[in-house]
Amino acid sequence: MQKKFLGNLLFIILLNVLIKPFYIFGIDVQVQNIVGSESYGMYFSLLNFSFLFNIFLDIGVTNYNTKNTAQHPTSLTKYIGSYLGLKMMLGILYLIITIGFALIVGYSDQEMYLLSFFVFNQILAGLILYLRSNFAGLHLFKIDALLSILDRLLLIIISLLLIYGSFTSQAFRIEWFIYAQTFAYASTLIVGLLLTWVKIGKIRIKANKVFSIAILKKSTPFAILILLMMLYTRMDSVMIERMLPNGKEQAGIYAQGFRLLDAVNMFAFLVAGILLPMFSRMISEKVIIQPILQMAGKLLTGVAIVVGVGLAINSELTISLIYKNNIDASSQVFIWLILSFIPLSLSHVFGTLLTANNSLRLLNRMALIGIGVNIGLNLILIPRMEAEGAAIATVITQSATALLQLGLVMKVFQFSIHWPTIIRVCILAGIYTFTAFILNEKFGVLWSLITTIIIGVLLLFLLKLINIKDILGLLKSKAEA
Repeated sequence: MQKKFLGNLLFIILLNVLIKPFYIFGIDVQVQNIVGSESYGMYFSLLNFSFLFNIFLDIGVTNYNTKNTAQHPTSLTKYIGSYLGLKMMLGILYLIITIGFALIVGYSDQEMYLLSFFVFNQILAGLILYLRSNFAGLHLFKIDALLSILDRLLLIIISLLLIYGSFTSQAFRIEWFIYAQTFAYASTLIVGLLLTWVKIGKIRIKANKVFSIAILKKSTPFAILILLMMLYTRMDSVMIERMLPNGKEQAGIYAQGFRLLDAVNMFAFLVAGILLPMFSRMISEKVIIQPILQMAGKLLTGVAIVVGVGLAINSELTISLIYKNNIDASSQVFIWLILSFIPLSLSHVFGTLLTANNSLRLLNRMALIGIGVNIGLNLILIPRMEAEGAAIATVITQSATALLQLGLVMKVFQFSIHWPTIIRVCILAGIYTFTAFILNEKFGVLWSLITTIIIGVLLLFLLKLINIKDILGLLKSKAEA
């Protein structure tokens, strides 16, 4: 099982490293540099607003389907049409609720126009995620990975043509970027449906009332958890934009740091995507979980410390290498946001295990605490420190919820603290932080940042937070196969 985990993880990381970082740094960042902080701030705020009610688009169906398919793979062909029918009805519900709340908030006609595209894109993305959950549940991780990057690949191609092509003499507008996203999502959905037909079978979409009610009852705890976690991870930019006189500009500054956090968090998110169906099947078959849990925990924690601390200490250099506007303000925001990658990574491991175990009531209570902490801190810090205040609220909230999830795992599964791992992590954090600080103080240039990251990676291997034997064993098994 460990070899399977590492094999699929390496493939998915390779695929995503080739596409998603190029999209974020080569396209998304370039768009922000072209249109400016205010225009991009509006885009980013509306995007996050469309996420707030995303729960009504899914009601936890996708996560429930991944877990259920992993445990009962033969049930998929029987119910896939009913699942898709339910997803379409939920899409209509999500559209009505999101547009309704947008009217209450008081968005302008232009903002409502753009939001309508975000809403449609979210519906398309929700259908894609459902199709991917089928492949993940069947442990067809390579197909899942291909679908996970296809929309970004298409968006890269279209955006490059719009930005650098000679199709029009007009300056690039943020609306074009949104239209390109719609085309990319629609094309990916079509490919996903075709792959479903080839690998799983024909789909007959059904509106099955009895089935829909039964699934919604079972998936509601997942839905509540997703809603609560969405609130304390996506509310920041909306609160910045609504609370401050220069809200759009500050939301744009916050977005610069958040986009980089999003980029590095991709790694942890990919690990969680593999762990959920694996944990679900292992729990169902009563297989020992600790080896996979320890491997994933050490890997993610170690990588998060190297990336988080390294980039935080070199925040101004990192931001200036990528962006053109508001470097000083963005670098201060980025320090706090990138440090939150460390607790976020812990949450991806322990939260996924609790989800697979169906410990959703405990997770929902944890998420409620996260919302209270996040909103309370934002109300205090945003008026005083603007975007930086929201970033501080984020790192505190993520740290609190990660520690709560760690405690819940130890309580539910009766695990004890693995002190050798804790000691290695502390040694890594101490030595690496000192090294990164010295290199930045003396040099503070690109090569010193690269050297810092390389030293961190070497420490991961020396301290056996990444075990070279596991990787060599995997490569050997692949070669023999």
